[in-house]
Order: sequence, then structure tokens, then C-alpha cells
Amino acid sequence: MPVLRQVPRSEVTDETVTAYYNRLFGERDPVAEPGTATGTPGDWWTVFALSPDIFEHAVKGFAVYRNPARTIDPVLRELGQTRAGWVKGSQFVFSQHCKSLRGLGVSEEKIAGIPYWTVADCYNEQERTVLAYADCLSQAGGRVPLEVFDKLKTFWNDEQIFEFTYITCLYDMHAVITRALRMEYDAREDPIVEIAAPEGFNAADFLSAPRPKSE
Repeated sequence: MPVLRQVPRSEVTDETVTAYYNRLFGERDPVAEPGTATGTPGDWWTVFALSPDIFEHAVKGFAVYRNPARTIDPVLRELGQTRAGWVKGSQFVFSQHCKSLRGLGVSEEKIAGIPYWTVADCYNEQERTVLAYADCLSQAGGRVPLEVFDKLKTFWNDEQIFEFTYITCLYDMHAVITRALRMEYDAREDPIVEIAAPEGFNAADFLSAPRPKSE
């Protein structure tokens, strides 16, 4: 469950929120009866509905990358979004954009290889370049060697590089928000926990210097 309150249909007064509730959930109250066509709980929508203006801003962001004005190859775009989800550890963003790649006809080999793209042989030069740039954005916090831009500019103009940068960073943000608020598939405990020592183990013994052997 998300850490923040979800907004039930009975409390919604904003037209945009209502339209999306209808589109995604039909006549159901998505809080009382969760679930979307893609299999997600749908609580991203019910939490974002806490602030209708932010909700509207977010859905307009989704429309940006589907706008006919975009000129980058949608497969390259989705590779960046999917990799950003994986890098940020968002099972939700990663899963949803794996589905998008599949919808674009991308092979299962390429989808499966996103976590280990650096050693996968299935990607062409352009795909490897955008995956490298996505890592610079999401993994290195925007630290990008100029050589990466040199390679990008062999097939993209400046406008296209900007488009990819904005869209990838947008989904980097969504990955972070979704994990932080434990929404959708990110409603899970952190996998990094202490593994208990065997019964009878003494931490002091572990930290102390070994005793010299007696003669």
C-alpha cells in the first residue's frame, strides 16, 4: 500500500482526475476496487489525485513523449525510460516500459538484456549509445563525457538529444517518486536487510584482534 492517503472517487471534484478515473477504472472506486488493465493496482493515480494540479501536470508530461512533434525513434525513447526505471530500482517504471517495448515489437532478448546491456550483443550501435547516455543521466546523475555526445550526434540532432534527455529524466523522477511513496509495484520492503548471524555469535569476537597462538 502507498504511504500516503488515496483519494476515493467520492472525493474527486476535478474534471481531469474524474476523466482518468473513468478511463482507467470505469465506474469503480479505484480505492475500494483497485486494478487496471495492465495489472497494476492503479494507486499511482489515486495518490497523485491528492493534488489535482500536480496530477494534471503529470499526465501532460505523459502526453509530451507521445506528441507528434517528437522526432526520436520511440524504441530508443523507451529504452531510455526502461533503463532509467531499472537503474533507479523502480519495479513499476521498469515493468511498465518493458511492456511498452514489447508493444513496439522489440525482441524479448533486447527487453531481457536491459539490466546487463553493457555485455549484451543484441543491441545495435544507436541502441547501445542511448543506453549509455541513459546511464549517464540516471546512474551518474547527469555526468556525461563529451564523447557520449559526440556519438549521439552521429545520428541525432540537438533537438532530438534534448527530447531524449527530458523524457528520460522525467521517468527517472517518476521512478524515484513511485519508490519513495511505495506506489504500484514499488509497494515493497527494501531488499537490502541485515542477514542475521548464527545463534551464539558474539559481535565483540568478530571485531577483536585474533589472539596469538600459545607456544
